[in-house]
Order: sequence, then C-alpha cells, then structure tokens
Amino acid sequence: MSNANRLKTLKGAVIAFLLMGLLSSNAYAALNVSQLPSALAKNKQNQAQTEQTQNIRRSNRQNTTIFDDESQNNRLPKGQELSSADIAAGRMALRQGVLLPGEVPISELLPKVSGEAPPPYAANLFAGGYETERLDGLNENYLIAVGDKVSVWIWGAVSFNSVLTVDNQGNIFIPNIGPVRLKGVPAGTVNKVVTSKIKSIYKNNISVYVNLLSATPVSVYIAGSVVRPGQYAGLPTDTVLYYLKRAGGVDTDRGSYRDIRVMRNGEVVSKIDLYDFVENGTIDNLTFKDKDTILVGEQGPVVDVYGHVKKPFRFEFESESIKGSELLNLAKPMADTTHVLIQGTRQSGPFSTYLTVNELKGFEVRSGDKLLFKEDQRPQVYDIEVAGSYLGPSFYTVTASTRLHDILSHIPVDPKLADHKSVYLLRKSVAEEQRRILEQSLERLERTVFFSPSSSTGEASIKAQEAKLISDFIERARKIQPIGKVIVSDGEKVANVTLEQGDVIMIPHKTDLIQIGGEVMVPQALVFNEEASLQDYVAWSGGFSNRADKDVAVIVRANGLTQIVDSDSDAPLQAGDKVIIMPKVETKVMQAVKDITQILFQLAVTANAID
Repeated sequence: MSNANRLKTLKGAVIAFLLMGLLSSNAYAALNVSQLPSALAKNKQNQAQTEQTQNIRRSNRQNTTIFDDESQNNRLPKGQELSSADIAAGRMALRQGVLLPGEVPISELLPKVSGEAPPPYAANLFAGGYETERLDGLNENYLIAVGDKVSVWIWGAVSFNSVLTVDNQGNIFIPNIGPVRLKGVPAGTVNKVVTSKIKSIYKNNISVYVNLLSATPVSVYIAGSVVRPGQYAGLPTDTVLYYLKRAGGVDTDRGSYRDIRVMRNGEVVSKIDLYDFVENGTIDNLTFKDKDTILVGEQGPVVDVYGHVKKPFRFEFESESIKGSELLNLAKPMADTTHVLIQGTRQSGPFSTYLTVNELKGFEVRSGDKLLFKEDQRPQVYDIEVAGSYLGPSFYTVTASTRLHDILSHIPVDPKLADHKSVYLLRKSVAEEQRRILEQSLERLERTVFFSPSSSTGEASIKAQEAKLISDFIERARKIQPIGKVIVSDGEKVANVTLEQGDVIMIPHKTDLIQIGGEVMVPQALVFNEEASLQDYVAWSGGFSNRADKDVAVIVRANGLTQIVDSDSDAPLQAGDKVIIMPKVETKVMQAVKDITQILFQLAVTANAID
C-alpha cells in the first residue's frame, strides 16, 4: 500500500472517532469536528505568542536598571525624577514573579501533598515581595531623632522659611528665636511645639507652619537564625517584618517564629511572637533606633501535623509537651475529621497510638511527634440519586446494606413514559476503572507509534505525519470521561445488586427513536419501525460512507448491553437502540490502527450518552 493510502486510512480512523462522538454528548462536547483542521494553525499561533512573551520579558530585563537604585534619578531629565513610591512600584511590576536573592519560593513554604516534612507555621509571611512596597511616610507617633529634617515657614511680622536639621543636641536653630528642642517629640505635635516657641518671642501678627520632611535612616543588626544575618538600613518606623524580610526571613530549619527579640543597648525592649500576628493580626509597632538588634532565637519544640486539617504545618511551642487541645486550636481539623495517628519517641522507644479527635484533646503531645489526621469513619448512610423518567424525589438516603430492589420499590414511575425494564446504574468506581483501562490502551498506542523503527527517510517522514495525527487523537481521547455504566437489567430481570455511595439509578425514557452514527453519510435519529432492518436504517441515513466496515456494527441497547454484529445482518433492533457503524481498517497498515480500533470500541461503550 502506498504512503498516501496509509495516511488516508489513518485519517479515516480518526474521523470515525470524531463522528462516533455524535452519539455521546460528553464526547461531542470534547471533540468538535470543526476543531480538527485548525489544530496546526492553533499550535503555530501559540508558538508565536510564546515568542512575543519572551521578547517582552527580555525588554523588561533591559529596562529594569532604572529601578535598581534611586540614584538613577540623576540620569533622568530635570523635572521628570521618580518618587520613592514610583521606584518601589516599578520594582514590583518588573519582577514578574522573579525571586530576589535568598527569597524562598512560596511553593516551599506552603503545605505539601507528599510525605515530606511540612513547612513551619507562619513561614509564608516571608514569601511575598512586600518589602518593595514600603512607603517612606511617617506616622504621627514617630519620635523625632537626631538628623531628622524639619521644614519651617514663618510669615507675617517676620518672614522666614528653611529646612532645618535636628543637631546632635536634639535641637533645631531658628534665627532670632534660638534653639528649639525636638528630639523625642512625636511627629504629630512638632508643629505645636515649634509654634509655641516662636510665639513666645513674637506675640502678634505671626503665622507658623512646621512639617517633618524625612526621618533619619537607622542601621539595624539582624542576628540569630535568619537566612542572611547582617546589618540593614531602614526607617525607624519600619516594622520587624520588614527587617526580617530584608534578611531573607527566619531560617525554616533552625529558626524560631515565636522567640524574636529586639535588643537596645544590651536590653530587650520588645519580644515578638509571629503566631500572634498570623492568628490575631497583632504586632508590636516599635520605633527603631540606630544600632538596634533583632535577634531570632533557635527553633523550639515542634510537632508536625499532616492530613485532614486546615493547617498542615510544623507547629512550634514553648514547652516540650502540650495538651492536644492546644494543638487542635492551631491545626483546625476539618469538620469530618474523626481520628488521628500519633507517632513519636518516648523513653521506652518508638511510640504510636491511634485516637479519636475527642481523645486527643486530653492527650499529652510531645516535641518531635507526628500527627496524621484522618477521616476514618465509614459512612453508614448513602445518598442515592434517581435520574431519567420517574416521579417523586430525586435523592434517597439509604443504609449501607441497601440493595437495588429495596429502593426501586419506592420509586414511582409512569409506565407510559418510563422504560423501567432497561434500568441501569452509573457508578463512580466503575467510571474510574474504565478510565484506567482506556488510559492503558492509549499508552500502548503511544508506545507503538513513537518507538516503531523506519527503514528509509521517506518512511520516517510518513511516520512523523502519522504520529502527529495519532497524538492529536490521543489528546482528544483523553478528554473523554467514561460514565461508569453498570448493566443490571436484561429483559424482565433486574439484578439485585448492593448500592454504593453516589450511585445514580437511571430509568430511561421510553422512546420511538433509533440513533445511528459512525460511518454513515448522515448520522441521525430515526423513528423505530418494527419491519425495518439494520440495512434499512443505514440506507435512510444516506448509506455507508467510503470508510465504513460493512462487516462490523455496534448496537448499544437502552439498558447498556452492547452487541457487535455484521452491518448487513438481520439483527433485531429495538426502540431506544444506538447503532454505530465502525470504520474499515486495513490491518496490514500498522499495529497502531489496530490499537485505535480497539480504543474506538472502548469509547463507544464507556462514553455512551445518557438518555
């Protein structure tokens, strides 16, 4: 067979798969035939967009230098200098998720799904880039220090305006007035203090306006268990969080989030517990002074929490043992959490116990323990849904031992509308197994395509085109979601199976139609005729397509039973049947086509539409 014919055959199989989707609302939604010709164009468009994004990022990196330092203002035209807020905003905008040196990715600070040790609680405080959003404004409680700059305006009987610096003695000097002591004065009262001094000299016809322009930067030492200990500059009004973030945050393996001290002249002026900030939003708004030291203590006793809780973190405590109730207040178990597995070490050796959540409240948890919270109470009541043609409620609550007949006897139906002899179930566990089997078939098809050898350059080129078509087929096939149909009825008999949580009892509507699709010219729904044969329905649908396999047809009954027959057979049909004419496959072409045929049969059954 020629290479061109091989491609035509393969394309026919793929198109047959798309046509088959007309019989499945799920499949048709995922596999629109009109999408097939535009697949290559879409890939090219995505590639062009990716290249454009990369060019923009390169341009951003070239322009980032303007925000590297405020001294860059010297390079800008006069009158166009950037403010501190502009520079901070620019830095933030141009980062685009790029981490600063020493900055920890947020993925490493948030709970992990794997069995790795959980991150410390409150570690994600230092995951963001908020240090670049700091404002240089001064709050009214800031205490003026040596080196601060104050703007003074006087008008009326005397005119004077100047920017004055607080000297080493804590004063500013105003001509004809003398020194005015401002050191230690709150910023909110500086205007009142200076005005009072001036008006003690000039009694009448004098107006005064005083404003604190800027605070003198301070140098703060950061020591202890931080990522980058050292000396950092900032404003006196900056918070402990700002300085710690500048130092890379608390060392997640060795540092304490509950023992942070601010030292001044060898004495502790503030003790900070970041748990208070995370839990309650409270933190000491300390005004820093030059040469202050932030000392982060060593990590205290810790307990690792995993599983079914809102906060699966490593929690730190002040004592070697705590009551379980204290841990529960931090970890916040889910409402349906019932048990907890505790593993650790005691004096006698390795220790393990399994408790209910209520029993944990009075249990003594010790440093190094690992707690796995679980939802370990099997439901004794199931929620069963009814769908299709029925009367009455759509949900029933039953016990775990309930069987199908027990609930069918309580579901009212209209015999004229409901096909109660074709009842079937939709079950999640069956859908998952069907998904697994389908995935195995698709993986086998991938191995067949991508690992087959080529004997010549021409054959390799053809196989490359085949591989592209099959890759598109596999991608679309993976979007199909099996519905998990469980066949329980055959004629007058209905199997009395045990129900599972989430089962859906489908009672099909009675219908006078037969649906026919696949390799026919016009897939459609036709009125059932007792005297018509399979060939008649094919003829009424425009006849076989040129890719049809006239020897193979799939009949899916209303109850879900599947029957494979010859397309020209006299197989009896029933109202509500679905007929799929399969594509003709040249088995000499390649093994991949055989695998596609098998997958088509699987999809025809597992992704069948719901009536």
